[in-house]
This record gives sequence, structure tokens and C-alpha cells, in this order.
Amino acid sequence: MVAGGGLLHRRTLLAAGAASAGALLGGAAEVGTRSPAWMLTPGAPLSRGGSGDGITRLVPDLPFAGSGSSRTPIDLLAGTITPSALHFERHHNGVPAIDADRHALLIHGLVRRPLLFRYDDLLRYPRHTRTLFIECSGNSGSIAAPEPEQASAGQINGLLSCSEWSGVLLSTLLDEAGVDPAARWMQAEGADAAAMTRSIPLSLRDDAMIALLQNGAPLRPEQGYPMRLLLPGVEGNASVKWLRRLRLLAAPAFSRDETSKYTDLHADGTADAFSLRMGAKSIILRPSFGHDLRARGAIEISGLAWSGRGRVRSVAVSADGGRSWADAALDRPALPQALTAWRIPWRWSGAPTTLMSRATDETGAVQPTRAAWRARYAPGQRYHANAVQSWAVDSRGRITHVYA
Repeated sequence: MVAGGGLLHRRTLLAAGAASAGALLGGAAEVGTRSPAWMLTPGAPLSRGGSGDGITRLVPDLPFAGSGSSRTPIDLLAGTITPSALHFERHHNGVPAIDADRHALLIHGLVRRPLLFRYDDLLRYPRHTRTLFIECSGNSGSIAAPEPEQASAGQINGLLSCSEWSGVLLSTLLDEAGVDPAARWMQAEGADAAAMTRSIPLSLRDDAMIALLQNGAPLRPEQGYPMRLLLPGVEGNASVKWLRRLRLLAAPAFSRDETSKYTDLHADGTADAFSLRMGAKSIILRPSFGHDLRARGAIEISGLAWSGRGRVRSVAVSADGGRSWADAALDRPALPQALTAWRIPWRWSGAPTTLMSRATDETGAVQPTRAAWRARYAPGQRYHANAVQSWAVDSRGRITHVYA
């Protein structure tokens, strides 16, 4: 007791959680390894969602309804928190119809004791909350194309969203299971029909969480209900949705989803495997394609910036095609691994010009030019596209996407 009326020390919940998981240990192997019914058939297709004011996700025409992505229309939104109904989707075999009462997370492999956690078990743990972006590593990949895509900032960059996420620290659960000193990796598996599986360095455990809530409400099915892995600053595919297993390993598993995809091929023929961190990046949202200028004079240039390595330190903006740069004002606070809004005043004379933005994060990493980014990778590489993007303004105020 720490006070009257039955108040207990905060650590009591951790002990209670361990006892609850331990009580389920006898059936852990069977429950955690047998595929449930919802993994045996394709799940629901992509949805448009909606924020109630007519804004919906951007959904392309797809040959397979359950595989693909829908984008957040970031150029139509204000602020840095994405409404849950507009958070981008990326699925490999649809959205599974999971029965939360029958779903469980198994932690096994190189641990002292395997543990099984049901949804209600995790709700008993101390809550951890952070505002974090999730970005698909294929976001903005069209900048690898020979010609610039004439599309909105949301269509080009909309595999990006930012939410307030709440859940249980992964380190808490791993401490209960007891990590074998030989463990260096963990393999996460989702409960969708694709059994999405990724290998993740165990060094990421301290920041990771098992997310249960998004923007104050239970996760939506398309965002991994009842539970998902959440890895701050790491490519979205590794934050496995509908999480059902974490297996601790001495080495990566080299599964299908981290060899056939999500590997970066360099121009010299070498490849980066497990290049998980998302780089420093910024985009201009206003003005941009679809948001033409209506008159000369004072205009505000605004956008978003982010980095998987931490906080955004600065955003530089050019209104003359990169010949000169000025620092934009960042909205505060600039949170680590979260979207940061920025803005800068500009007086447009009516002359044609090109607008660009360039982010620098707290590690000193600077957003590369498109030429520098392309020179690093082989043709066809579309992952981790964080190059500077450019919008041309003609004398009529019409905005187009250009390479500069």
C-alpha cells in the first residue's frame, strides 16, 4: 500500500502482468503457433475512410483488392496529427477480421520462458504514450521515375501519417520473458493472410511498444487491431500489424518480406539489408500541385518535416531553384520521430521560379538532392526516397512537379 483506499505501488501492475501471462503458459505453444481462421483467407480490401468533412484517403485502382496502399491526403490537412480515419494503409493480403478474445501475442525463442499475452492482459500494464510518424519505405518512390509525376503532394508523399500511440513498452514484456544473452534479433509475425514477417534488431527494443490505442481510441482494424508492433523512426512495414508472434533469434531470419522486398540495391551492385531508419525529409504542401497561386504578393510557404533519427533541427527553403536558402520557422515542440510543421513568408513577384525545401535533423543528417540520392542507388530503387522535392511556379501561378 502507498495510500489509503487500497492504492498500490505502481510496480504492482508489472508483477500482476507477469502472473497473468504465466498462467497462460501451458497453452502458449499451441495457441501461438497454430494459424487462426482469419489467417486462412484474404482479408478486407483497402478503404477510403473519411474525416467527416468530405476528405478521404487516396485509393488507386488495384488489380488485387487486398494488396496495395491508400494514401493520406496530407496536402488537405492542417497540423501534424493525422485523423485516424485518414491514416494511410498498406496491406499485403487484406485486413483480417480478428476476434480479439481469441487473439494472443506469443513471445518465444531465445527467452528464459515463453509467454503468451492476450489483449486484456496488455491493458493491465502501465500505459506508454508517444506521438510518432509512420512512413512506408516506399513513400515518395515515384521520384525515381524518369519524368516527374504530376500529382498532389498527398499522392506522391501520402504513405505517411502521424498519431498519438499508446500501449505497453516492449522492453517490459521482454524483461518478463527473460532474454537469452545470445539473442540479437527478433522476428515479428502478423496475423494477416500474408503472415507478414520481419526481422528486427534487438537493439531497437527500448523504444519499441506494443500499440493498443491510436489517438485515444482502440486501433482500427486497418491499423492492426487488436495490437501492433510500433518501432519509432523505422520503416512502416517493420511495425508489424495484427502482431501474433515475437521470436527471439541469434541472427536475422531473412524472410520473404525482407529479401524479395524492402532491401536497397546500390549502383555498385551491393545492397543494404535491414536499412530500417527513415532519413531526414521535408516536403512543401502549400503551394504545391493542385494548390495554384491566385495572386501576386505575400504568400506563406508551408510544409512538414521529419526524421527517423530524432528531432528536426531546421528546414531551409529556396524560392529560386536552390541558388539561395533561408530558414523556415518550426512549429514547437519539435518532437523526435514525429512530424514537425514549418512555414516561411514569401513575396511572389509573378516571375517563374522553383520552390524547394531541405531538412536537417539533430544528428546533422541533411536531406539529399535528387541527383545525389539517385547516384547512390541502382535504377528502379524506390525505397527510402527522401530526396529534395521541387515545385515549379509559372507566371500564371500554376504549380507543377519538377526535378531540380
